[in-house]
Amino acid sequence: MATQHKTIDQQTLENLLYLSRLSPDSTDMETLKKQVDDIVGYFDILAKYDDSENPYDAYPSTEVDKLRDDTVVQGLDINDVKKVTDEFMDGYFQVPKVLGAGA
Repeated sequence: MATQHKTIDQQTLENLLYLSRLSPDSTDMETLKKQVDDIVGYFDILAKYDDSENPYDAYPSTEVDKLRDDTVVQGLDINDVKKVTDEFMDGYFQVPKVLGAGA
């Protein structure tokens, strides 16, 4: 015995025809209604399956997923930064010009 599933009404079918840019004259309405009803029936079948399980639970977590702790650490002193390069002036690193003469 076949199970009865939901069917669409005439207004919904006409809306689908409008959205798909099909005209009722160029389409066999009975065949189209049956096909759409079958598609709606497939959704009823799919709704029976539980999809509440998190799909990411299937994969083990790795160390890459873990972020570092938010801890405040002592930064570098300005004198230590000046020792890194001679291109340090007024609290900034001097870098080569990257734009052309026209900019």
